[in-house]
Amino acid sequence: MFGWEFPPHILGGLGTASYGLTKGMWECGDMEITFVIPKPFGDEDKSFAKIIGASQTPVVWKDVSYDYVESRIGKVMDPHEYFRLRDHIYADFNYMRTNDLGCIEFSGRYPDNLLEEINNYSIVAGVIARTEEFDVIHSHDWLTYPAGIHAKQVTGKPLVIHVHATDYDRSRGNVNPTVFNIERDGMIHADHIITVSELTRRTVIEKYGIDPAKVTTVHNAVVPLSEELLACRAPKPKEKVVTFLGRITMQKGPEYFVEAAAKVLKNNHNVRFVMAGSGDMMDKMITLAAERGIADRFHFPGFQKGKQVYEMLSASDVYIMPSVSEPFGISPLEAMQMGVPSIISKQSGCAEILNNVIKTDYWDIDAMADAINALVTYPAFHEQLKEDGLKEVAQITWDKAGRKVINIYNKVLGRS
Repeated sequence: MFGWEFPPHILGGLGTASYGLTKGMWECGDMEITFVIPKPFGDEDKSFAKIIGASQTPVVWKDVSYDYVESRIGKVMDPHEYFRLRDHIYADFNYMRTNDLGCIEFSGRYPDNLLEEINNYSIVAGVIARTEEFDVIHSHDWLTYPAGIHAKQVTGKPLVIHVHATDYDRSRGNVNPTVFNIERDGMIHADHIITVSELTRRTVIEKYGIDPAKVTTVHNAVVPLSEELLACRAPKPKEKVVTFLGRITMQKGPEYFVEAAAKVLKNNHNVRFVMAGSGDMMDKMITLAAERGIADRFHFPGFQKGKQVYEMLSASDVYIMPSVSEPFGISPLEAMQMGVPSIISKQSGCAEILNNVIKTDYWDIDAMADAINALVTYPAFHEQLKEDGLKEVAQITWDKAGRKVINIYNKVLGRS
């Protein structure tokens, strides 16, 4: 598997989904998974997958001792692995900028030179593909499609790509042609394509011109929460709390959340609104809240990670995801796990599988405001949605998604 994020170091839903699916597949048994990421930090969970870092994979041969390699990358990678990879460098990459171990440095994030990192990652993929033994290549999201294509070209092994989102979702249709071409190239080279929702499947077929027989939907799931996370508690204000948690970008519909909040607060002053996250629309949303005269009822705590997410949910009465175009959207499931009723947009992939939530169109701020009012005003309704949501989300597990992916592997391997 080629991925770009892996917990605990994540910047969005991609890392969470990659982790959940990999663990779910491993739980199905009889499977060895090697998960490649640009830059591991050494604290990743390796109990169900072997982690290889592109930043610890040499592309230029260096005459270094075992002790020196151990002193440099021992916390992240077994030095034996480094030497094994060094024996499979397949071309002269001396023209590239490498460090003292002959490795290319990666940020492990989404830097300004992202396209350069994607290309470098695909070069490293060639060394890894020549070294590892495997049956199937699985690339998560567009950043890793070039790596998957390269691995397929050097080994002849089948390539499955996993579309967690497309540029149509991220840009509201204002597509970046470079990204579109990388996405479409991955889809054309893939032996099979997995999408996280029927919504995304239709986009792949209609916007990228892909044969429907080649595209299968496997909905995301959630990892059962640990006792520690379930016990997370944060100080709760006496007012009701309505929370938005995600990137504050055009795709996530933050302005509809602010407008719905303004409608709620016209008649009900006993509510606070939280917009947790960061993104290019944050300043605009702070200004919009001020323009609507509701800044004193609005909180912007910034990007939340790990335990902070669950502390925030524990203090919330309602969770809302008003996304304009959401391929799946795991966060409402996480809220439901914490017993927080959710309001989600009909334009989200998770709306296809969730029943015990309130669904509105992302632009329908009146319906959104009505739903918020109902949940903060009627305790019996709130309790019913909370209890039914807890039961429903307990059934949405990654091992079920993993089994579907394994069936796709068997299909591309000609075993089904």
